[in-house]
Amino acid sequence: MTATSTTTQAAPMIPRDSLFGNPTRAGGQISPDGKWVSWLAPNNGVLNVWVAPADDPDAARLITSADDRPIRSYFWAPDSKSVLYIQDKGGDENFLLYGIDVESGTETTLTPFENTRVQMIGGSTRIKDKVLVGLNNRDPRLHDVYMLNLNTGELDLVLENAGYAGFMADDNLDLRFAIRQNAAGGMDMFKIVDGVVEDTPSDSTTMEDSLSTGAAGFTNDGKIIYWLDSRGRNTAALIAENVETGEKTIVAESDKADIGGILTDRKTGYVEAYSVNYLKNEWTATDPEIKASLDWLGTQLDGEYGVQSRTEDDRTWLVWNDPVTAPASTYVYDRDANTLTKFYTSRPELAGAPLQPMHALEIPSRDGMTLVSYLTLPPGSDPDGDGVPDEAVPMVMLVHGGPWARDAYGYNSYHQWLANRGYAVLSVNFRGSTGLGKDFVNAANLEWSGAMHDDLIDAKNWAVERGVAREDGVAIMGGSYGGYATLVGLTYTPDEFACGVDIVGPSNLETLLETIPPYWEPMVKQFHTRMGDPNTPEGLQLLKDASPLYKADRITKPLIIGQGANDPRVKQAESDQIVSAMQESGIPVTYVLFPDEGHGFAKPTNNIAFNAVTENFLATCLGGRAEPIGDTVAGSTAQIVTGAEYVKGLSAE
Repeated sequence: MTATSTTTQAAPMIPRDSLFGNPTRAGGQISPDGKWVSWLAPNNGVLNVWVAPADDPDAARLITSADDRPIRSYFWAPDSKSVLYIQDKGGDENFLLYGIDVESGTETTLTPFENTRVQMIGGSTRIKDKVLVGLNNRDPRLHDVYMLNLNTGELDLVLENAGYAGFMADDNLDLRFAIRQNAAGGMDMFKIVDGVVEDTPSDSTTMEDSLSTGAAGFTNDGKIIYWLDSRGRNTAALIAENVETGEKTIVAESDKADIGGILTDRKTGYVEAYSVNYLKNEWTATDPEIKASLDWLGTQLDGEYGVQSRTEDDRTWLVWNDPVTAPASTYVYDRDANTLTKFYTSRPELAGAPLQPMHALEIPSRDGMTLVSYLTLPPGSDPDGDGVPDEAVPMVMLVHGGPWARDAYGYNSYHQWLANRGYAVLSVNFRGSTGLGKDFVNAANLEWSGAMHDDLIDAKNWAVERGVAREDGVAIMGGSYGGYATLVGLTYTPDEFACGVDIVGPSNLETLLETIPPYWEPMVKQFHTRMGDPNTPEGLQLLKDASPLYKADRITKPLIIGQGANDPRVKQAESDQIVSAMQESGIPVTYVLFPDEGHGFAKPTNNIAFNAVTENFLATCLGGRAEPIGDTVAGSTAQIVTGAEYVKGLSAE
């Protein structure tokens, strides 16, 4: 155990509630007609949707009535008459769609089915009272397409799904393509003509391009289809294809990273700007007026910024601003008057808190790849700001989930929390992370616990050699794949890490694939190709060889596990079985189970409780500082299945 530096000890302790409690406001949007603004804010401790006239934001009223799980995703109907949101039960990810009439306040369950997960398939700029949705109430594996009238709730079947992974519609709400995985693990796109799916695909990808190639939408006249396309190249370019002639034109490309987001004209659907996210996310405008607006915003705002909501006429934007070392804010941007008006600050309690800068890094792997990574250091440890502390500090390697996702630059509550407690925090885009070219993604195929884990070890060694981290003082922590990486770290490389925190991580890849949600079945070839095919002897052995469960007896360092009982992706059994294996070998483990959570902890009281346990666990292991657990666990639904005695203050709870 190592002591926290005196410089960090002198910095104010940022309360967990300020970092992980409900934001004051979040998710601001403006209605398409510009008459309303909306946002998420707590009511009796639970996030709900609020609306107010755009010209009088103080005249706010609550329009939803969630009293248990927070509403985390909502959007405006195209006709601005209603607000729509999705909600599941206890984290089971069976999301239903709800609508609230803004004028009357009447709420309607628009998809009133049990054990059903809704998908949004298409909306329109012209047909404003309807959307296309997918529902898997007939067959849990497949989403049939329905036309939903948002004002009456009427559902009309458009197409029964005969085995497709997804669909694509145009601005007329006409289905244009059905998408299905092919035998090679890539994707086939079938044209839909007069409601009938053609037998032969009009376009295909190989498995190598499947995570970096896909259609990005039609122009509103349906004449151009945009692609994010890595075929014949490494990074995905933005390509415009003439639907009639098939002619393709490269709109944008980068040799560093895939083209990421796009901004399109509200009336025509033509691309006006695009983003590339390598070390940081950078926007380039192709439209002169959009460029002028983005450039002007850059003169007004410090740090990262972007457009989060726009009116139909595109004259008013809601703009987010992330200074990283100050709380994020949202502004109303009047493009005609060229004015920027503060709408809200998400977490005003963080104003003046010792938030630390994030350093974007390129770390070399042992085989010559570049690992885009992000480092945050404890307050006071790096006076000259060069990204290296005056003396090495304990470190937490924070591993992202997915694994087909990525870490990015910006304010990160976990980075700020752990840095404030006295740790360097390093997030590494290991091979398999997306957005950095298909070669980097495909270098991870069949490398679970192999080269993917080597990247984490290489980054850890880099931090030690550079003088950032103490060699014997590095913890590994993460959720989902990051939880798996934690288990791999403590079993396959038991001497590399001082301790681990596994949040909803799988321990057995064979049972993980046996229990995937049914609606993932149309994509299962992707898992088999990239992880190992359990239907072949070689693939099954590969999965077993990469499963920490079978090496649980190698664990010698402290471990804490957090699990949601209703998790549909990583079932509770994934945590149960490795805890049992450790107990059979007499190895201590702390296991925290939440009976009302799924893949992660949505309720702030539960998230704060687990983080309270985690920071006291890390303080014992690495020597950082910690807020006492207090009554956080008692105020949550947490069940301490085993190992309370290994965390300071937990037994008393």
